[in-house]
Amino acid sequence: MKKSLGLVIFLALSICAAIAQQNIKTPKAVLDQFMDKRFGMFIHFGPVTQRGTEIGWSRNKEVAQADYDNLYHEFNPTLFNADEWVKTAKDAGMKYLVITAKHHDGFCLWPTAYSDYNISKSPFKRDIVGELATACKKQGVTFCIYLTVLDWHDPDYPIHNPYDSTKNVKGDMPAFKTRMKNELKEVITKYKPFMLWFDGYWEKPWTKEDGQEIYQYIKSVDPDVITNNRLGKISDKLGGDAVGDFLTPEQTIGKLNMNEPWESCITICNQWAWKPNDQMKSLKECIRTLVTTASGNGNLLFNIGPAMDGHMEARQVVRMKEMGAWLKQYGESIYSTKGGPYVPNEVYGATRKGNKVYLHIFTRKDGILTIPALKNVKIVKAYFMNGNAVIVKQDNNSYTIDLPQVLPDENCSVIVLELDKNAIEIPVVPVKA
Repeated sequence: MKKSLGLVIFLALSICAAIAQQNIKTPKAVLDQFMDKRFGMFIHFGPVTQRGTEIGWSRNKEVAQADYDNLYHEFNPTLFNADEWVKTAKDAGMKYLVITAKHHDGFCLWPTAYSDYNISKSPFKRDIVGELATACKKQGVTFCIYLTVLDWHDPDYPIHNPYDSTKNVKGDMPAFKTRMKNELKEVITKYKPFMLWFDGYWEKPWTKEDGQEIYQYIKSVDPDVITNNRLGKISDKLGGDAVGDFLTPEQTIGKLNMNEPWESCITICNQWAWKPNDQMKSLKECIRTLVTTASGNGNLLFNIGPAMDGHMEARQVVRMKEMGAWLKQYGESIYSTKGGPYVPNEVYGATRKGNKVYLHIFTRKDGILTIPALKNVKIVKAYFMNGNAVIVKQDNNSYTIDLPQVLPDENCSVIVLELDKNAIEIPVVPVKA
């Protein structure tokens, strides 16, 4: 009887442990650490840079499949220097870096043991992912990896040409997921990424259940690895058909959201991968994008596409150094802050930390800045960051600040409001209809 009772207890504990294993979530402290970083570099790179067309998406479109799939035979980015790439990110004030280790075309930038379609089979041969991981560790930049949940090159994945269904195959999704798990375990254990950034969730062969299975597998390898929310079937929410830890608005700045972590991924030019003579964003637009994102309580993952020989274009490096110079002056108002309490608009955005609200002024409209007053709050001090004091006039409904003829920074100036209470506790000020 005692033996039977012991067996029942053992089985019950085993079942409870199994259930718990199936519901592992990323610790909040790790997610908070990620959100404190606020600014990261996205890098789209692969053999397709030799054509100057979009990575993955130009296969079977601008570039014929046979041509695209053989580009790796010529891929030899001899000017690639991991230390220089990471230094560029660090000089820009970026705290983390995400490399497209495997995009939808299926080519792996690391010498994986589970596919011959990888960097070791190219003339270049070197492990780009590994060298970046090492350089990031050396320079204090957090290393992250992009991977896809679809692979148009893999014989076990049913879709080989999203533009022509007659070219698709039966496939074998269980075999495909097994290979994916092997690759995931390989990169997690070998390169120790802080975060995995997934894409490719929208095609029919991939299900919500597949995403949940892969998420829990990742947690079984390393429970602290963060993932974005594109493992499931929805990319604009958390929970339900979405699987992952944070939201990922693409090529647009997310809305103010104090309840869910989010990160906007946006390109410095137009195309994700390198394109000759691609139009680049102005410094003002770059800084405003970063500030508006932080003001909405999100991170900015800013994308650059290195050229075919592995170097980053000088004009893009200069632009990012200019962003870094701004952050050296005003980084206190971005890193480790929360968005709000004001909803960002065309004129200003706001972040907060401790007893301070940071007003980011994008433009000098009419020479006067008028913002809603904060209820039950007293402003004890107001000044331009690294500059002169400002006078804040208050009535029952608003604060009014007279701006100087020339703002301290033509791209974005910052006014600091020191309060008599913790700014994080202040509710978000509703936008008037």
